[in-house]
Amino acid sequence: MESDIIANNILIVDDQIPNLRVLTAMLKEKNYQVRKATDGETAIEAVEIEPPDLIILDIKMPGMDGYEVCQSLKLNDATKDIPIIFISALNEVFDKVKAFEVGGIDYITKPFQEEEVLARIKSQLTIKQQQKLLEKEKERLKQEIEKRKEIEASLYQSRALISSIVNNSLDGVAALEAVRNPRTGNIEDFRCLIVNPIMAKIFNQQSEDLIGKLVFKRFINKVELNSFDDFVGVVETGISWQKDFSYEYKGEKRWYSCIAVKLDDGFSVTVRDITERKKQELELNNFASIDSLTGISNRRIFDRTLGKEWQTCQREKQVLALIIMDIDYFKKYNDYYGHQQGDNCLIRVAQATSKVIKRPRDLVARYGGEEFAIILPNTDRKGAIAITNMIQQQIKELAIPHERSEVSPLVSVSLGISCVIPTAESSPKILFDMADRAMYTAKHQGRNLAIAYTSS
Repeated sequence: MESDIIANNILIVDDQIPNLRVLTAMLKEKNYQVRKATDGETAIEAVEIEPPDLIILDIKMPGMDGYEVCQSLKLNDATKDIPIIFISALNEVFDKVKAFEVGGIDYITKPFQEEEVLARIKSQLTIKQQQKLLEKEKERLKQEIEKRKEIEASLYQSRALISSIVNNSLDGVAALEAVRNPRTGNIEDFRCLIVNPIMAKIFNQQSEDLIGKLVFKRFINKVELNSFDDFVGVVETGISWQKDFSYEYKGEKRWYSCIAVKLDDGFSVTVRDITERKKQELELNNFASIDSLTGISNRRIFDRTLGKEWQTCQREKQVLALIIMDIDYFKKYNDYYGHQQGDNCLIRVAQATSKVIKRPRDLVARYGGEEFAIILPNTDRKGAIAITNMIQQQIKELAIPHERSEVSPLVSVSLGISCVIPTAESSPKILFDMADRAMYTAKHQGRNLAIAYTSS
């Protein structure tokens, strides 16, 4: 069951008792453990006494509103990492940018759609669980590194002890001595004194074929360019060195963690295969950056990219364009065709939009629900309008029927465009707000339109 797989302690904060009842019944049916609070002060006290795995937080409450509660929790080291999903009614003013600035990670709207609520909760709890597992793995590795350092310190005492340890280690271990230029005294290479079978395997050699040989410099320059000087630094300064690196081994790219510690006029080195951990990290990073339904970038990557491109265009004094896009009458589409067809519609619209975006720095992201955002660096108003025209044409060619649309027999979109040259005195929020306003203008003027923001 879902609750057996992911963490399941959820706190719901809402001053409206009917909302608490609906959400509580919905979550308990899926075996989530549910706690409730009807105001911000009580919620903060409950979180500090027993931190939940996730908080569902209403924005509009008497006393402390949801923004203030979220901000207070994020300022507390003990509660700052708890994911918070905001609740907002469709007819309430909801500042999305502010919600994410104070630390929210998602939002759901009233009236509640059960499939959407459960999907968003499951997604955030899965991310949190993966992060916990990764932190646990990192802590374990940290402890193992400290343990290996203690072992390596003992190598100073006896060569016999070195041989005993390295030949029984599951990690690659070697001891090397410096080979110095007799005239200058500079280290020119390292001679292998001891190489255990695991390390020899990494070299694709037998241990006996490496001992006494000058092979280190040639090998390390092939694996990690310019790292030879780092090992020289270990010998000359006595400061240990640690780094993760990748290496092509038998046609497969593998990752290793390397630790080097000074040993007489040389060093000992321990190498551990961390390929599986690296794969987990890459999978987690991908999960955290990609919208699970549409396969395009999610809102987190959108926010990060918009901030980065704002700074870049500000520095280069180049124009930055933003397009906000919303599927027309999507709720009616969902109600008529069902959520499965609604999901399929979102996927096809996302793919069609992505086909239009060609340049490496351009970004298409799902901002939330049926809303998408397109970042276009170095693109003026004329170029952004041309992009919206191509997007509308691509979506029109999808020919997705929409019998409940009041503007077209096929699925259509409304788009808002904004273009500015960023300055230090302004912020990305200005660009977003202008595009958002332009998009709502397109809706008010009949939908199935692209409107560029103007100050008049």
